[in-house]
Amino acid sequence: MTESALGAAIREFLTYLREVRQLSPHTLTNYQRDLNALLLFCDAAGLYEPDAVQESHIRQWVTGMHRKGLAGSSIQRSLSACRSLYNHLGRQAGQPRNPAAAVQAPRKPRKLPKTLDADQLDHFLSKSDDSPLGLRDLAIAELFYSSGLRLAELSSLNIHDIDRNGRLVTVTGKGSKTRTVPVGQAALTAIDNWLAQRPALAPDSDCADALFTSSRGGRLSERSIQARLRLLGRKAGMRQDVHPHMLRHSFASHMLESSGDLRAVQELLGHANIATTQIYTHLDFQHLAKVYDAAHPRARRRKPKPE
Repeated sequence: MTESALGAAIREFLTYLREVRQLSPHTLTNYQRDLNALLLFCDAAGLYEPDAVQESHIRQWVTGMHRKGLAGSSIQRSLSACRSLYNHLGRQAGQPRNPAAAVQAPRKPRKLPKTLDADQLDHFLSKSDDSPLGLRDLAIAELFYSSGLRLAELSSLNIHDIDRNGRLVTVTGKGSKTRTVPVGQAALTAIDNWLAQRPALAPDSDCADALFTSSRGGRLSERSIQARLRLLGRKAGMRQDVHPHMLRHSFASHMLESSGDLRAVQELLGHANIATTQIYTHLDFQHLAKVYDAAHPRARRRKPKPE
């Protein structure tokens, strides 16, 4: 079957994202899946040219995804991929009109990220053992909570990324952006204890300087890190699974609760947009509401007077 002009445009756009933008394989996979879904819809509707797609067609596409039960976040991601495609065509091929520009995904209820309070974290971080794997897992958990790192950022760390004298760690985040954030003494001590037990041999050069490795010396994968945190949480008797983002959320919430400095928390987390960081203000307000309810005389529910 002959490739349509829209199909060729999508293929060229994906090549641009891979070779020029150098997006991660995970992000590229999402773009490819979403744009392939758009292409299937357009082929079924007889829309083979990029300029044949109208806003009404994009609305039909969105309606179809919604009827299939796709989450609002998934629909929004698909729309974002479509907008990016047409923005690219506008720059490259003089395609001035973006049919997805004014189309919005169905709104979804905003869920607050799950966090652990300080007592829960102390309990969680005190239940590791002194085996090499126990020391490694504790160092991973301490570093997540100490510096608010993303899973991919921690997994890709090398030994030289830790500056013990400055008590800093340098990470590469989303969009290949590098940032340097503080590391607490508890995390540095846990890392030193792990490095004293870390396997010296590595199966390949990529693993030789990896900060966190498996028992065989290979770089510890993201999936393994997630599994080890869940195991550590179960050993500690936690009521819910502990995962990397929960520790990152806890870091952000506790930092904002103590400092009130939203801009500083934004920098520490590596958020490009402060609106992303503002979700933690809702967590802070929850804490304030609890304090208010517990302390304010007029907030307490009065017992009914006996008749």
